[in-house]
Amino acid sequence: MNTIAQYDQVCVHASRETTKRYSTSFSLGIRSLERRLRDPIHAIYGFVRFADEIVDTFHDHDKEQLLKRFREDTHDAVRNRISLNPILHSFQRVVNTYGIEQVLYDTFLDSMAMDLGNVTYDKGAYENYILGSAEVVGLMCLRVFCEGDQASYEHLKPAAMRLGAAFQKVNFLRDLKDDHQSLGRSYFPGVDVRRLDSATKQHIESEISADLDAALIGIRQLPKGSRFGVYMAYVYYLALFNKIKALPCERIMKERIRVRNRNKIALLTASYFRHSFGLL
Repeated sequence: MNTIAQYDQVCVHASRETTKRYSTSFSLGIRSLERRLRDPIHAIYGFVRFADEIVDTFHDHDKEQLLKRFREDTHDAVRNRISLNPILHSFQRVVNTYGIEQVLYDTFLDSMAMDLGNVTYDKGAYENYILGSAEVVGLMCLRVFCEGDQASYEHLKPAAMRLGAAFQKVNFLRDLKDDHQSLGRSYFPGVDVRRLDSATKQHIESEISADLDAALIGIRQLPKGSRFGVYMAYVYYLALFNKIKALPCERIMKERIRVRNRNKIALLTASYFRHSFGLL
């Protein structure tokens, strides 16, 4: 006999598969979480990825209308505790189980809407975009990691936001070429990416380094079930960031910098030993 539990599992599988297809790096990090935390984070990733696809990929469709409908469907799913969209069904279960506030996912969707019109970002728009596209995603994940412990959530909020911001800024540097040439976007305020110079690149990198340093302090204080998985994501982004730092501006404007899969496995192994021996 079919049951709602079976439907739930089908939807969870869709979220897992979305993560797997779109990001081997996040898949590795999620597999490093304790088992009970994995599917909730898959669900958050699936929600974020689908919204991002609307603004970045569906060029032959009415993106504004699609994003508006996605927001409405998200609200309906959370309110009614069910959706025929498997990604939104998985997401609403996490929202309702862990008490994720509407302001967090609405702020995220607001940042996606910014991509519908903005080509360049001033300082205020840049900060709002970082908040919505990255920092609140970190807070949604933190709700899962703290499992109802409000005191821990409040204590770790600043670090979670800094980690999300660092990840997004590294993504901006990594995707500089594609964002500018394919989507016509330039996120860093006051920066003409066509004339990016070493001083400007170093200024951006110092900002990212400060975010990563602040985030690591919080990672060390995460609950045991999530600490290693989040540390894995941090280590991957740190490796990517260090690779970008070592390259001249011309290089990052010509190609998308990556960490090879075999290097990711090496990072996983080294990180596991550091975590196991309390050396984070």
